[in-house]
Amino acid sequence: MKPLALVVDDEVQMTAVVSFALQTEGIESIVAHSGTAAWKLFTERDFDLVVLDLMLPDITGTTLAKRIRTTSTVPLIMLTALSEVDQRIEGFEAGADDYLPKPFSPRELALRARALLKRMGPSSERIDRIERDKFVLFPGRGQAFYANSNLGLTETEFAMLTALIEADGATLSVRELLNLVWETTSVQGGRNMVKTTIYRLRKKLATAGAPPESIKAIRGRGYSFHPK
Repeated sequence: MKPLALVVDDEVQMTAVVSFALQTEGIESIVAHSGTAAWKLFTERDFDLVVLDLMLPDITGTTLAKRIRTTSTVPLIMLTALSEVDQRIEGFEAGADDYLPKPFSPRELALRARALLKRMGPSSERIDRIERDKFVLFPGRGQAFYANSNLGLTETEFAMLTALIEADGATLSVRELLNLVWETTSVQGGRNMVKTTIYRLRKKLATAGAPPESIKAIRGRGYSFHPK
């Protein structure tokens, strides 16, 4: 599978130039013309590279880079028409791996991108993430999002949601959930623990706008997860 890059620049012509340059090195691209659109794409897809302009119409490139760095180690190249040293330092401090001032050589950009991908290894070594529809979970950070909204889960709630999501629609019994979440199989008192955690989890999902039927109770059997 070819590497996939997210190209972010408010100038349509510039995204076309960058995309074509990357294509010469076998790198496919998806473009965004604002920081908001870029972040939405980033949370929905797995990218191997980000090429990001410092100046965007809604949020700055450094702000977006910092947000990306909270969830990923994806290689990131910063582009800017500003040549001041302070601007370059700001980009690197935000998490950029490389920096190119405009105007730049498309060939140089392509070679820098390929070198970064080789150095970082396959799949950009992104922090583990679990995705189901609009749900995105980051096990390493214990964070869960629905439609880019942080659910603010406790450790137990996060473990419960993870167990249900990874079951891929299969029904998990109370005993199975106790084992996965609390590492116990003792049902005595455990049924209420599961029920209470599911109740709190459903409330937080509802607050974020998730469908109320995301977590279904199957009478006499247990619980299952359905994101749509």
